[in-house]
Amino acid sequence: MTEAETSRRETSGAGRTPPSGRSPRRLGREGTKSRNVILDAVEKLLLEEGYASVTYRGLAAKAQVTPALVQYYFPTLDEIFVATIRRNVDGHVARLVATLQERSHEPLRVIWEFSKEEVTGALTMEFIALGNHRKSIRAEIAEIAERVRQVQLDAIRSTTASLRHSNGEFSPPVLMFLLTGIPKLLTIETNLGVSTSHAEVIEAFERFLDSVEPRRPISTKGSVISQRKSTGQPEPTTGLIERCKTSSK
Repeated sequence: MTEAETSRRETSGAGRTPPSGRSPRRLGREGTKSRNVILDAVEKLLLEEGYASVTYRGLAAKAQVTPALVQYYFPTLDEIFVATIRRNVDGHVARLVATLQERSHEPLRVIWEFSKEEVTGALTMEFIALGNHRKSIRAEIAEIAERVRQVQLDAIRSTTASLRHSNGEFSPPVLMFLLTGIPKLLTIETNLGVSTSHAEVIEAFERFLDSVEPRRPISTKGSVISQRKSTGQPEPTTGLIERCKTSSK
């Protein structure tokens, strides 16, 4: 079946009211192949050309579908952006939760690694830029951020006993803010060309993590670090420190 035939088939019932008088069931439901193809194209456009390039025609061309099909699934551009953000964050949260379960002995280090990975991602930066220009998107990002923080806070609280024994200065909310806030500030400054003290801050915080959560061999294949090692990628912290040292020369 061609894409045009798929478009006609999926949109043929749009706007019709069933004989019973009930509202029609929306065919553009989550999880359909066409919807995911469109969202994949949104991410590609965001990474390649920025959020301003996301239009119905531009998106249809990128996804190789018709503009009508895009509008069927997403009646407004804001709905396109919100769906893209939600799908991206849902995947991030799922990986975070899975890794926290696999490495339950070191939730602080897991959150630290994920925070650095998140803020250095080009797609995350585009979402932030988008939120600065569209209020509805900003509200969505804020709501999602609060949800992610709750997951992180719950994980930190699960290890509060050992933290209290090692260092009684930081409460779980303070630790969460440091774990997620330091990478954000470093990324903002790095993007501005500022690198003074970055490497020292990262190394000092790593030493703190080592004192609270001594490193253990990681054998779980699903963890972030083991995945990076298997593909030859550097650990997030190592890469960030090296970038800081290089830029400060």
